[in-house]
Amino acid sequence: LQAQDCDAALSARARALQKTLIACGLSKYNTGQTAWPIPPKGRRVILVPGQVENDASVKVGTQGICTNLALLQDVRRRNPKAYIIYKPHPDVVAGLRRAQVQDQQMQALCDQIVTQVDPAVMYAHIDEVHTMTSLLGFEALIRGVAVTCYGQPFYAGWGLTTDLSPIDRRTAKLSVEELIAGALIRYPLYLSRHSGRLTTPEQAIADLT
Repeated sequence: LQAQDCDAALSARARALQKTLIACGLSKYNTGQTAWPIPPKGRRVILVPGQVENDASVKVGTQGICTNLALLQDVRRRNPKAYIIYKPHPDVVAGLRRAQVQDQQMQALCDQIVTQVDPAVMYAHIDEVHTMTSLLGFEALIRGVAVTCYGQPFYAGWGLTTDLSPIDRRTAKLSVEELIAGALIRYPLYLSRHSGRLTTPEQAIADLT
């Protein structure tokens, strides 16, 4: 991402991929309902995604704020009048990973806790995502939602996010298309769920949808 040269053809491919992801409603966690109590109009709506606190993404990618409770406390302190939605990590909700803090403690800091809702349906009804390092921040950028990072995820530091933990080594300024090109087209290898062979991100999306 720091050094890539994204030509016109790659930018066009990234824009097409972006449109496909949005149109398909594809998310890392396409689980749960597609209907939920939409926040009332007139208040800025902030989505705070919970994370598994002992994951490497949190342990290595954060400085200072490194728990869901500390994150939610700081989001509320910085945005006292906002309508804040907290979405616990799906693995925690499913009982696959242990929650460090009970929902009652989180409820006092937010206006709504959302568990069984597909995140892809939420982006159109929120103004911002505030996160440590969650991939939901990247998904929000793809959909044109403002993102504030309290940690240092791969999508921070490129001029696309508000960074509360700046990353000095990242000096390039990227467009969303350039971020998508590097993170979803150039960097990963995709294996077909049908053939087990290498495939393209476009075909991987088609296979999933």
